[in-house]
Amino acid sequence: MKKIYLDNAATTPIAQEVIDVMHESMLENFGNPSSTHQFGRQAKNLVETARKSIANLLNASASEIIFTAGGTEADNLILHNAVNNLDVKRIITSKIEHHAVLHTVAFLKDTYNVEVDFVAVLPSGDISLEHLEDLLNQNDKKTLVSLMYINNEIGNILPLEQVCDLCKKYNALFHSDTVQAVGHYTINLQKTPIDFMVASAHKFHGPKGVGFAYFKKGFGIQPMFHGGDQEKGARSSTENVHGILGMEKAFLIASETLESDMITMNALKVFFMKELLKINSNIRFNGQSSNIDLSSCTILNVSLPIKNELLLFNLDLYGIAVSGGSACQSGSSKGSHVLSEIIKNDIDGYTSIRFSFSRYTKKEDLNYTLQQLKKML
Repeated sequence: MKKIYLDNAATTPIAQEVIDVMHESMLENFGNPSSTHQFGRQAKNLVETARKSIANLLNASASEIIFTAGGTEADNLILHNAVNNLDVKRIITSKIEHHAVLHTVAFLKDTYNVEVDFVAVLPSGDISLEHLEDLLNQNDKKTLVSLMYINNEIGNILPLEQVCDLCKKYNALFHSDTVQAVGHYTINLQKTPIDFMVASAHKFHGPKGVGFAYFKKGFGIQPMFHGGDQEKGARSSTENVHGILGMEKAFLIASETLESDMITMNALKVFFMKELLKINSNIRFNGQSSNIDLSSCTILNVSLPIKNELLLFNLDLYGIAVSGGSACQSGSSKGSHVLSEIIKNDIDGYTSIRFSFSRYTKKEDLNYTLQQLKKML
C-alpha cells in the first residue's frame, strides 16, 4: 500500500540533516547545560550558539529567544506574562485562533477577570481590520492583541504590518501565534515589530517537543514553571539540547530553501485545485486557501460535495493521511471551530478536508490522491 502524507500542517517529516545533527549530539553531547564542568559548558555553548543563530534568522537579539517545549507552551508563557507581569487588563483575539490561545485566554478571563473582545471574522476567514481598530479605540485599558499569522486550518495570512501599525497607534501589545509561518515565510522582527511570537520545530521538519517564544527586549518574563533558573530564569527545566540543535538545523535549512520551497508548493497547490475541480465543479475551497497570494503555500482546505463521516478513514485505508481540521481536532468528533465560524450556510451535504503540503510532497502523491477521491465522488 502506498503511503501519501498530506497532513504537514499537523507535523512534518524530520529532515535527514536534522536527524544527523541530533544523532551526533546524542552520542557526543550529553552534558547538562547547567553543569559547570566541561561537559556542561560544551552543552551550554551549543545551546547559546543555536539561540544566536535562530535570533539572527529573525533579525532579533539572542536575549529575546526563550526555548520551550513547543508552540502551545510558548503561547501560554506569553499570555500569562501579559496578564500577570505586564498588567494587561484586556485581550483582543478572534474565534478562529488555535486552541492554545483560545483556551488560555478563556482561563485568564475566568481566573483574573481579564476583559476579552473578539474581532469580527469575515466570510473569507480574514480578520476585519476596521473592527479591530474600533475595538482598540473603545477604551484605555492596557490591551494585548493576539492574532495568528497563518491560520492552521484555512491558511489565511494575516496582514502583520497593518496589525502592527494599529497596535502601535493605540498603544496595544501584539502577540502572534506564528507556528504555521516560521520556516515557511520570512519574518523580520525589525521590519515587522511584533512584541511576542512563537514557533514549534516540528512544523518545519524539525523534532517534536521543542520550540521557542520571542519576547521583545524590555519585557520582563516571569516563569510558569518553577524549580530552576534555566533560560535566564524564564523557564525552569533542563534544556532539550538535542531538540534545540535539531530545531536550529531545521530552521537554517528552511531559511535557505524558503523561496524555492514556496514556488514548488504553490505550483502543487494550484495543480491540485485545478484537478479537483475537474472531478467535481461543486468542490469549494474554504477561507482564502484557493488564493496563493492571501493564503499559505502549505494549506488547502476543501469542502467536498459528499456527506461521508468516514471519508478520512477511507482515505487512510488507501494510505493517504489528511486532516478534517486542525491536528488537535483530527481525532475528535467535534467539528472545526474555524469552519463553523466562516461557513454559516449550505454546509449540509459537504465534508471538509485539510490537505497540507511540504517540500517533500510530490506531484505523483497528488495524482494518486486524486484517483482515490474520484472513486469516492
